[in-house]
Amino acid sequence: MPSGDPHRPRPTDHAFLATDTLGGETEPTYGGALSFMRRRYGRDLRGVDLVVWGVPFDAAVSNRPGARFGPQAIRRASAIFDSDPQWPFGIDPWQRLRAIDWGDCSFDYGRPQDVPACIRAQADEILASGATLLTLGGDHSITFPLLQAHAARHGPLALVQFDAHQDTWHDADDRVDHGNFVACAVRHGLIDPARSIQVGIRSVAPTDCGLEIIDGEALQELGVAPVVERIRARVGAAKAYLTFDIDCLDPAFAPGTGTPVAGGPSSAQALMILRRLRAIDWVGMDVVEVAPPYDHADITAIAGATVAMYAVGLLAERRRE
Repeated sequence: MPSGDPHRPRPTDHAFLATDTLGGETEPTYGGALSFMRRRYGRDLRGVDLVVWGVPFDAAVSNRPGARFGPQAIRRASAIFDSDPQWPFGIDPWQRLRAIDWGDCSFDYGRPQDVPACIRAQADEILASGATLLTLGGDHSITFPLLQAHAARHGPLALVQFDAHQDTWHDADDRVDHGNFVACAVRHGLIDPARSIQVGIRSVAPTDCGLEIIDGEALQELGVAPVVERIRARVGAAKAYLTFDIDCLDPAFAPGTGTPVAGGPSSAQALMILRRLRAIDWVGMDVVEVAPPYDHADITAIAGATVAMYAVGLLAERRRE
């Protein structure tokens, strides 16, 4: 709460009135201009540690559309994380990370075939500043151009993928969709399969492309700590990219998604695993496939916003260390 004169107006609309990219203001969670966790909207990358942006694209789905509204929903749900020490990290990440909300990726929806190149070019621009990029999707096809941009900067990456689907269906040179982007990434040398792992898988694809898989049943049988150890062992010291498809969660915890699959982990289980991965050298992250048209009471949007907040928390903890 603001101190001093009780009649002084409360600070509001931190999303565009903030004077600094560090720290935050307290404003009602139900009011004000919405950005991700009330970060200031901007395109000035000088001194910025973290850029959050949205990619509202869902024209490459094989089932239900709607993830184009994901960035809006995640931003709206993230307002509850306004300027407080965040549990379970116990810190306000914005006291350690200078961050902005870039807004959304720009593209012509009438030319869907050009969208991956637009994502790649704009991601390249952001990454050239040295900032870390956290992307809010959008369907899972957007991860391919994001991996292109990150691999161009860091080399082949370890992919840590939380998902119900392997996304390794047969690919072709001229197309990428949300079910084959991993196969495309392997073929193009963007990820190192020997350092990559998929968690929560509950489907069967023609190939695993060399990635390690912890399927839905194994996740339940092993429990949190052994799953964490397998992820750490697989990734090792490699630079890693985190992609979290919200359909990794059981539909009871994330009904608002395009291709829900029963038998997944709870949001608590997935977040407990994610919380324990701070030792990994994360260079990029995304949260995808939140589709508000199928959501109820913002359950899925809240889950997606919380995953994104945990990603921020991991980065803030590494900066403190």
